[in-house]
Amino acid sequence: MAASPYQQLEEEFRRLHAFRGALAVLRWDAAVMMPRASADVRGEQLAAIEMECHAILVSPKVSRLIDRATANAQGLEHWQVANLREMRRQRDHALATPNTLVSRLAKASARAELQLREARRTNRYEDFAPHLEEVVHLTHDRAALLGQHLNLSPYDALLDEFSPGVSTTDIDVLFKALARRLPALVREAIELQIATPAVPLQGKFPLAKQRALSMEVMKALGFPFERGRLDESEHGCTEGMAGDIRVTTRSDINDPFQGLLGALHETGHALYDIGLPREWHDQPVGRNRGMALEESQSLLMEMVLARSRPFATYLQPLLEKHYGVTGQEWQAENIYRHLTRVRHGLLRIDADELTYPAHLLMRYELEKRLLSGELPVADLPEAWASAAEMRLGIVPQNLAEGCLQDLDWAVGRFGYFPASAVGALISMQLWEKVQATREDLDEEIIRGDFAGLVGWLAETVHALGAKMTVQELVQDATGRPLSAAPALRYLEHKYLEPR
Repeated sequence: MAASPYQQLEEEFRRLHAFRGALAVLRWDAAVMMPRASADVRGEQLAAIEMECHAILVSPKVSRLIDRATANAQGLEHWQVANLREMRRQRDHALATPNTLVSRLAKASARAELQLREARRTNRYEDFAPHLEEVVHLTHDRAALLGQHLNLSPYDALLDEFSPGVSTTDIDVLFKALARRLPALVREAIELQIATPAVPLQGKFPLAKQRALSMEVMKALGFPFERGRLDESEHGCTEGMAGDIRVTTRSDINDPFQGLLGALHETGHALYDIGLPREWHDQPVGRNRGMALEESQSLLMEMVLARSRPFATYLQPLLEKHYGVTGQEWQAENIYRHLTRVRHGLLRIDADELTYPAHLLMRYELEKRLLSGELPVADLPEAWASAAEMRLGIVPQNLAEGCLQDLDWAVGRFGYFPASAVGALISMQLWEKVQATREDLDEEIIRGDFAGLVGWLAETVHALGAKMTVQELVQDATGRPLSAAPALRYLEHKYLEPR
């Protein structure tokens, strides 16, 4: 019996899934072990595979099959209808972007990433600026084409790729509520912490011991090391697919928590990927529902879970086991005070839970100006310094603390930062719900039993794949529409409580 148009489509997207898996491993290799001078070669490889993926999506065959499958959709099951919708969505995004633009952007991004790392080392922005300018120019062109094709503004078209259905209007409403309360909340939290300071932590924490600690906690959370691995890289990342998950973190010998928190952030991503519906793992509906939900899972692990009092109690004996530390400063309450310390800092990846949204808000404002042409690439360092002083209350002393600290713009990821901020809000809204749902959650965390928490997330978020929109999923999981109110309740309770 001949395969139906829908069945033929599944086969085409199964092949696309395999190419994307290869891309993920190549990106992991570039982050972890690729020789620095190999960037151009890797750029050619990435561009070639990106073009193959693009060719599948824009082929007349796929469009023809989508039309025929749509005409006979009444015979499809609910998941298949959702899968067809996601196939059409991916096809529409691809049709808006010429193959030559896909190739140019992939190559330009690979070069810009290499030059950013070098400029960060030399503190010479002028060496990096032409490469960023090319990426911004190409991304601007792509956004304009996407917007025209999808009947969206150029920036909303980019957002739609990261978080389908989330628009600048949605983000502006959420950010307005957050920005109105956050500065005073940060100030009040810092004043409370000054009044009751934590006992300083001293010592050196070898990377091998940090890795062993991270792996033990990751195993407790359910990370499958038989199908995944943990490595070090300059920037933490999660690459791969459910059957081959590559996680990296960034550790500091002087900081007992940095490597662990980074590993937990990426474990949140990995658990989402692992928990996606297995029967749809190689189909569009079986992918995650965009960066906002991806970040909600990683930030829930890194910021919410790992900086909770029950987790500090769970962590205390593990620190003694792996670091050999004892004494008053290594008691659970003092560990908690260090994990929840609020301070004005310049580095987003080291930001505390309370100031992290300000870092994202700042980048959201700057990247919109970059893409619109209002902010020339040459003026970015000065604009960044000004925005940092306004949003963070501190001015960078060098480019590594300023506009060269992130890779995202260099690789064309415009729209990631606001998606991450929305993810932070979702994480706190989910946490409020799971705490209400699981009365013994604190006791489970203290015991190192994370099955209830991870199982709830798997059931309410991971297993749904891309079947629902972000707003529908949040409403369904929490019983309330997405808003900033749960996040503000959570942050005020946590950071303004007497210490």
